Parts: sequence; structure tokens; C-alpha cells
Amino acid sequence: MTKEKLQLTLHASQLKNVAGLGKGTSDPFAVVTLLATGPGETPRVLGKTEVIKNTLSPNWTTSFLFDYEFGKETHINVSVIDEVRKQTDKPIGSAVFEIGDILGSRGSIKAKKLKKGGTLYARLQKAAPQSAGKLALRLRGIKLKNVEGMFKKSDPFFEFRRTYDGPGGGSWTPVYRSKHVKNDLNPKWEPTTIDVNALCDGDLDRRLQVAIFDHESDGKHETMGTFDTTVNELLKAAGTGTFTPKKGSKSYGTIAVDECKITGAESSTSATVQPATSAAADPSVVPMPVQQFGGMSLGGGTPVPVPPPQRPTFVDYISGSCDLNLCVAIDFTGSNGDPRKPGTLHHFSDNGQMNGYEKAITGVGNILAKYDSNQMFPVLGFGAKYGGVVRHCFQVGQEKEVRGVEGILDAYKGVFKTPLTMSGPTVFTEVISLAAAQAKSRQKSNPLSYTILLLLTDGAVTDVPATKQALASVGDAPLSIVIVGIGNADFGAMQFLDDFETRSGMTRDIVQFVQFSAHEYDKTSLTRATLEEIPDAMVDFFYKRGIMPQPDRNFSTSKIVVEDYDEEADIDLSINYQDDGEIVLNGDQPAAYIDNSYEAGLGGVHVMPPPSTASQGYNPHASATAPAMAVPVPAMAAPQPFTFQVQVPQGVSPGMQIQVPHPQTGQLLVVSVPQGVPPGGVFSVSA
Repeated sequence: MTKEKLQLTLHASQLKNVAGLGKGTSDPFAVVTLLATGPGETPRVLGKTEVIKNTLSPNWTTSFLFDYEFGKETHINVSVIDEVRKQTDKPIGSAVFEIGDILGSRGSIKAKKLKKGGTLYARLQKAAPQSAGKLALRLRGIKLKNVEGMFKKSDPFFEFRRTYDGPGGGSWTPVYRSKHVKNDLNPKWEPTTIDVNALCDGDLDRRLQVAIFDHESDGKHETMGTFDTTVNELLKAAGTGTFTPKKGSKSYGTIAVDECKITGAESSTSATVQPATSAAADPSVVPMPVQQFGGMSLGGGTPVPVPPPQRPTFVDYISGSCDLNLCVAIDFTGSNGDPRKPGTLHHFSDNGQMNGYEKAITGVGNILAKYDSNQMFPVLGFGAKYGGVVRHCFQVGQEKEVRGVEGILDAYKGVFKTPLTMSGPTVFTEVISLAAAQAKSRQKSNPLSYTILLLLTDGAVTDVPATKQALASVGDAPLSIVIVGIGNADFGAMQFLDDFETRSGMTRDIVQFVQFSAHEYDKTSLTRATLEEIPDAMVDFFYKRGIMPQPDRNFSTSKIVVEDYDEEADIDLSINYQDDGEIVLNGDQPAAYIDNSYEAGLGGVHVMPPPSTASQGYNPHASATAPAMAVPVPAMAAPQPFTFQVQVPQGVSPGMQIQVPHPQTGQLLVVSVPQGVPPGGVFSVSA
């Protein structure tokens, strides 16, 4: 699965002032922590932003890089803190974000309210895949205009600002801020280095803005003019060139470039500047297919070859108005067993344990739902009789589309309250054809619409040739098909799907088969396996048809939805500052571990207790080295009965009984290990 680099930037508004009575305004900074969300992971502090003095609406310039992988959830905790000199810093608030949630939001911007007040904003931008180096820069001011008043001199500092591609990115956003020079209208600012990727994505001709300010202790800095430039213009001005900051039409002095050079650039990026009309630089450009230029004669000479447009990436499309649509199809054939009997594939447990169908819907559905704008999903069924007639494609639920993943689960459970008779044979052709027709219909209203059919089945198809023909007939649809085999049946007959496209002459790989039992106890493993081919398949479909990412022209920052504070997830983390300046978490903290079980996939983020040994990574399925131990879940503490989790020791099988101590009373309880929970697995007990 291809990984892409993403860049995270942060800002906040109307934070709570925690400085204290008579101590002015808070000096906020933010600490970003990568939370543990899977087996073997440990939480890790990624770093901190700069401190911005005396403001409750900070716009931090420090950015953070992430490896983004479609199909894997990545959670971060952003702690906003007030810096207090010579005393303990004070927490202002914290929020947890999931990287896919941010990327799938309009404008790739997510906002959350903080407990004490204020709003925190997180924005993602595609980062350059290689380093464009560092810009070594030394500026000075000459006869800057004094804006301080008659008896004082201004304290100038400068900011570099840029715009971002995509929705909501048209405004100037600071990416670097210098220190101020006190009482000096001819300031010589300290030499600085700025990451070229952060500054301009490696495009040395990208327009930038330099703003000069008079520093004020209350944070209300007064502008001393701005000027526009590019990295190339700064490089050419090194040593002799100057710029004139203006406020309106009035000149506010001169800025001289004493030194400017790029160091440490990787050769492939330092030697090449992206043209301004490339798809990466301007997603609104829709290229004309090359063949339309083939007969064009320029000045009577030889036709000029036109290079193909730069191939966008999955992130380019997702942040460029692409809408992923999920369609779910569920197997109701008789081979699933009587759903009233425990151990059968459609049985619904009373103890909260999900069956395989529920787990697959929850795991895969929660990933894909992040990128669906309206959160409405069609749910189909096949293999059941209604009125004595076998239906190979029927609506599951009372509506044509249901809302959210919980709506899918409700519709799935509700189908057993209808006069359904589980039957057979196993036929995919009709649900495949309907999903393709719906995908084509959606694309008529939005050319950047793409559908994923999640098809869940307990056995191999009955008619392989008919299935092959159905797949070949939908190859021109904006559709990928993920087939998940539920249960322990022999799915050997499904292996024809692995290289079907190659052998059938299809130009697209649209189908992926995954056996659920190989990933039953690892949600991340399941979502990676099922979704690994989606990004390339989607990009191939759009790119080969000349359909390029488009800006969301109806987006504005006023349309950002601000989520409420989550008492369970948005918990302040305790951090330590080491002598070498490194920031680390202060011991094991439950809020730094996200519950990655299938059952926790609904209703928001759930925290888990940390491992008992600080050096061990969080692994809910690790082999037990001691007798079964009850672990209280802080986030689920509630009035009686008390709910806690039990890890199954090695050598203990489903159905066997074990003794566990009640975490509150110490009383020994005898509990049975539920079906489907292996040694090392975790299940819940209420007592």
C-alpha cells in the first residue's frame, strides 16, 4: 500500500485565558502526540509548536509530517498549553484527531471545541515526497516607518506567508515568524533557515507574502507593511536586492536581502520546479487529451508534442472534491446457519461480541465513511427467499440508503425481523450490476464520484463463469469491489479473482478478495488487506479518463463543522521536559492508548488502559504470561454493574471457565470464555 506524506498545521481561536488574575494573557503552544492505536504500538510525542506570546487565538507556524496510509487509522492528541516561566506550565485543553477524519473533511480541516473553551483547528496538506532543502536567509530593514508613536520606536519582526492548494487554502497563512528586534527601525534580524517544502512545496516560483509587524507585548501586533515575492526572487536579490513593504499604497521602508541560498536539497527536487499549470500546482486545470492536439500546426511547423499531465495521487483526489461512496452487500444464504443458534455466522451475541459480518462492516465501513460526504449508504442482500422466491439482490432496511455505519448494522440486524427464509445459491452478479449502475449514476452528477462495493459472503460463488462475465461488464464503472469471505469455509474457488483482470484482458484491477478469518482479531490488518488496492484503482480510473482533482468552489472556512468536546477521548496528557529538550509522556496514561477493537469502532474514540509494563507496546492480543487479569476501563466506569475487560490466558479455549478478580471488590468471579475469543484475546465482563 502506497504511503503519502502529509503536513499538519494547527491554529486555535478564543482559547481560555489561564494565566491567572493580573498576569496578562496566556502564551500558548501545542504538543502533538501520536497515540497507540494497534498491536505493538506505543504513544510517541512528535514535537511542539513555537510559543506565541499574549494571544488566545494563536496561528502556529510549526508543522508536523505524517505518513498517511489509506486503511490504517492514525490518532493524534493535540495538547494546548500555556507557557509559564519559572513555574509549571498550565494546560488549556486537548483534542484527539484522526488523520483520515481530517483528510476526509471539507477543506481537509477539522475543528474541535476544548473543554475549558475555545476551538482547535487541524489542517492537512499534501507534503512534497522529497526534501527541497533549507532556505538560509538573512534580512535587514532600512529606514522602516515607525508605528509605535512619537516617543518610542517600533520592535519589528517579519512573517513568511503562503497559500495552500485546494478548498479553504486561498488565504495567506503564516509558515515562519522571526524574533523581534527591540527599538530599531534599521533591524538586522538573526540568520534563519526555513524548510522549502513547508514554504512553497518545492515550487520556487510560488507566490509568497512577507509581512512586517511592530511587536506588542499584548499580542496585538501592528502591521508595518507587506510585499509579495518568490523563493527565486529572493535568491536573485541576495547581496544587492531590496523589497519595499507597503501598507496600501504607502511605502514603509526597505527590506534588504543580505544572504539567501538553498542548502541540502535532494537533486530530483532542487533541479526541477513544478510548472504553475501542473495538476499538483493547480487542481482546477483539466488537461486536454494529447490526441486532440495531434493535428495542430503552430506557425506552419511540426506539431509540438504535449506532455501528459502530471499524475495526481490518492490524496490529491480526496482533497480535490472526490467523494467515496460505500455500498454493502450481505450474504443471507442458508449455509450461514440458523442465526438463532450461537456459533453460526449471523448469530447476534447478548454479551456485546460482534459476529464476523458485524466486524467486517464496522472495520471497513468506518474507514470508508470518513470520505463519504453525505454519510448515506445503500445496503443490499442476496441469497434469501421472500414469498417463496429466491432473491439475488434485495434492499436491506426500510430505506434505499441508511445513515452511517450504525445505520448499516441496524438494517442488517433488522432484516431477520422480516419474513425472510435463508436459502441459496450464492450469486453475486445482480448486486455487482446494481452497484455499478448506481456508481455510474452518481458520476453523472459528480464526475469525481467513486464507489466501493463491500460484498460479504460465507462461501464461494455458485456460477464462476457468470461472475466473471459480470465483472468484465462493469470494468468501465467508477467502482472497486472488495469481497470478504466470512467463516471457515473453503474459499479456494474464489482464487480466480486474484488474477482475473490479467487473464480476462481487463485493463483495470477492480476486485479484491480477503478471507476474514486471517484478520478476525486485528482490525487494522483487516482494513489494510481489504483497502490496499483501492487508491491505485481509483487514481487509474480517473487519470486515464482525463478526470483531474477539482477545488471545492463552494467551500469557505465558515462551513467548517466544529465538533463538541469528547469527555472520553479529549483528555489532557501529562508530559515531561527532559534536560536535552525532548518532550516525553509522563508515565503510562490511559488517554494515550486508543481501543482498536471492532466493538470500539462505533460511537467515537474509546481509550484503553496502558500495558502493565511501560516498555511494552499496547497489544490487546499478546500472549498472556500470567493468570487471567481483569483490567478496568476508565472510560466505561459507570454505576453498577461495573464493566471490565479480561484477557484470555494461553491454553484456554472458548467455552472454558476461568476465575478473575473483580477490580473493585476483589471477589473471585467464574466466567466463561465466549466463542470466537482466542488465547490472548480480550472480552468484556459486567458484574
